[in-house]
Amino acid sequence: MSTGIRYSSTTLACPSPGALASFYATITGGEVTFVHDDEWATMRCEGARLEFMGVSGYQAPRWPEDSALVHIDFFVDDLETAAARVVAAGARRYEHQPNAAHCLVFADPAGHPFCLSLIDEVG
Repeated sequence: MSTGIRYSSTTLACPSPGALASFYATITGGEVTFVHDDEWATMRCEGARLEFMGVSGYQAPRWPEDSALVHIDFFVDDLETAAARVVAAGARRYEHQPNAAHCLVFADPAGHPFCLSLIDEVG
């Protein structure tokens, strides 16, 4: 049954849309498909699209204080290998890790939290 509404993408506010799109393209093997100055950028990877909106005076969310905010989850085969890859690309690993055996939490270069989680049968 069609509701006339389809999911498109998730948009993250940030200070530099092109740079953040490049970060996510690097860690997912995706590609930056659109950049418009410091206003907007789009990144596509297998199964997803992320949008990045430039915001003057952007302030990064705090982890875990702002944990009710949206964050992005990525499935991985190996936590430590994936962790090394995202850190090499510019991510920062948070000290607070509520479920480190299954999931690691990082901040992207603009400070948005994202998780790397071991692949499981959920969903």
